[in-house]
Amino acid sequence: MASYRQPGVVLTDHRFTVPLDHGDPDGEQIELYGREVTGAGRTGDDLPWLLYLEGGPGNAARRFTGAQAWLARAVEEYRVLLLDQRGTGRSTPLNRQTLPLRGGPRQQVAHLARFRADSIVRDCETIRRRLTGGAPWTVLGQSFGGFCTTHYLSTAPEGLHTALITGGLPALDAHADDVYRAAYPRIRRKVEAHYARYPQDVERARRIAAHLADRPTVLPGGYTLTPEAFQSLGILLGGQDGSHQLHYLLENAFVRTAAGQELSDAFQEAVRPVLSFAANPLYAVLHEAIYAQGGRPTGWSAERVRAEFPEFDAATTLAGESPLMFTGETIHPWHFEADPALRPLREAAELLAARADWPALYDPARLAVNEVPVAAAVYHDDMYVDTADSLRTARAVRGLRTWVTDEYEHDGVRASGTRVLDRLLALARDEV
Repeated sequence: MASYRQPGVVLTDHRFTVPLDHGDPDGEQIELYGREVTGAGRTGDDLPWLLYLEGGPGNAARRFTGAQAWLARAVEEYRVLLLDQRGTGRSTPLNRQTLPLRGGPRQQVAHLARFRADSIVRDCETIRRRLTGGAPWTVLGQSFGGFCTTHYLSTAPEGLHTALITGGLPALDAHADDVYRAAYPRIRRKVEAHYARYPQDVERARRIAAHLADRPTVLPGGYTLTPEAFQSLGILLGGQDGSHQLHYLLENAFVRTAAGQELSDAFQEAVRPVLSFAANPLYAVLHEAIYAQGGRPTGWSAERVRAEFPEFDAATTLAGESPLMFTGETIHPWHFEADPALRPLREAAELLAARADWPALYDPARLAVNEVPVAAAVYHDDMYVDTADSLRTARAVRGLRTWVTDEYEHDGVRASGTRVLDRLLALARDEV
């Protein structure tokens, strides 16, 4: 194991081998990567472990520099494991380059089905037994990491000393249609708040969308920017400073050329990393599957439900005078045409959308008798996770304590410095 230093911390690389299919422990194995982080003066101490599960799906654990954000609080008393969940980061990768090794689309779908929260939690349990000597650990789950933590409480609570959830208490029994039916009004409120803050962006956004309706633009790297793709920049609006980021993207979009007004190279280069799924294709491929259970297909839920909210249709907006509505983290079939990182995965994505035999992710009966200390930060009007759903789930988990706040957006655990984690630990320990 390689160890190295950053300001205030010591980092150690860990690699773990786990079954691809935990139902076949002697079958194919995959590799997982985890980065241990310890306070610089505490490497020799007997510290309990804290596992961090990143949001997503499909995102590698955040790469911190030193003791940044919540990590500064965590390393005061824990060894922290930043886990690259299966298929992400330095773990065995899963993307357009590697998935064809599995065979055709049907074989790819069977493979992708092993990358949801149920498999991730079984990975965690395998790692825990090797790393802690069998002692339970504390888990901090951000967003989708909170979904995984809720599954952990449902299936393997004996592995948990404490569960901390931030922006990630899922509905226990909602279909994806219910999730998006609640999401579009929240997205609309975020867009309206953005335009109230930056009224000049109303005309800018309409102008860019109108330009793209006439002249779709291929960005560096091959992403096709259409009005619908441009709308998806609204994913920024769920973060603490996302409205400001979006404003700065829009304010200098055009440049005068010999051929007339064009989208500037600077604008194209700035929006490309926001829109591209090259670094996290599983986010797009599995996004609706994280809600799938109960024998119903997701069927491109976000696309179907959007028809109930015509104000999000770019063509309708441009034909009238309404402000353009941005969208959020919704995934649509056109993503698999616009993004070169997703195009080879289109057929597999279609089959995933049609799949109905998804196992249940949560066990309400077991959660109702939970004995693990649990604390959750619920962000008021969170754009990505419905507050009402989160509070219903909080009431269904015995002993769970919530902190409901409108001080932070979905990324509060990062944006707040040490405050959110400190509050969650105090709640879980019954200190407040």
